[in-house]
Amino acid sequence: MQGQHPPAELPSLRRQKILLLLERDGKVMAAELSRHFAVSEDTIRRDLAELDAGGLVQRVHGGALPRPKDSGKDYFTRVGETNEAKLRLAQYAVQWVQDGQTVLFDSGSTTLHIAQSLPADISLTAVTASPMIAVALAEYPKVRVILAGGQLNPATLSASGHEALRMIQGIKADLMFTGVCAIHPEIGISSLHFDEVPIKQAMFDSASEVIAVTTADKLGAMEPFVVVPCNRLHRLVTEQEAPGVDIEGYRQLGIEVLQV
Repeated sequence: MQGQHPPAELPSLRRQKILLLLERDGKVMAAELSRHFAVSEDTIRRDLAELDAGGLVQRVHGGALPRPKDSGKDYFTRVGETNEAKLRLAQYAVQWVQDGQTVLFDSGSTTLHIAQSLPADISLTAVTASPMIAVALAEYPKVRVILAGGQLNPATLSASGHEALRMIQGIKADLMFTGVCAIHPEIGISSLHFDEVPIKQAMFDSASEVIAVTTADKLGAMEPFVVVPCNRLHRLVTEQEAPGVDIEGYRQLGIEVLQV
């Protein structure tokens, strides 16, 4: 950060500039902002708290990260929104699905698009805790669908609980498509919903290969509940244009990053 601003600057203006810095750099640190704006770190922490309360940033220790654009939206809202980028990424990602595989489908609107984009004659065993994804997979005559049951989360329309967890732990899958609420190279994959974390972790443990498919707004972001570190991924499929995101940070972790 270069240049400084007078301490008398209005808080509202300073917060707008913090958002611009966050958009440019992908993260902001309280200590750096304090020097940049010539105000105390307590003042900056209050600014970040206000921005977080307004849903504009995600506070983390020492600073803030971008908040995913669809964070907190319910499942039907996300599925009902037309998103050409998600569809394009999903259609690209299905190239790694092969006949005869056992594939885990995590919950999420992008994962639903993947399920809907499979070749019509694909033959595989599909496992999911999402009833919506199970219904989509049931359209394929050669796909055997295994649905993990449990308590349904109305926000994600995915099952959780001991029964679902035990079933997934008993499966050895060739491939997993993981849903992404937020992903940060240092923090990992994180979720807005605490109850879905054990299910996601069990899927990671059960799969030989894991692919994350996500739009660019989820990159460099964080939600409250960490699922796994990023090095548990094998591939990351995301958008070609990812302004303000350090893609190399993911590649340095050994992840194959593919931008479509």
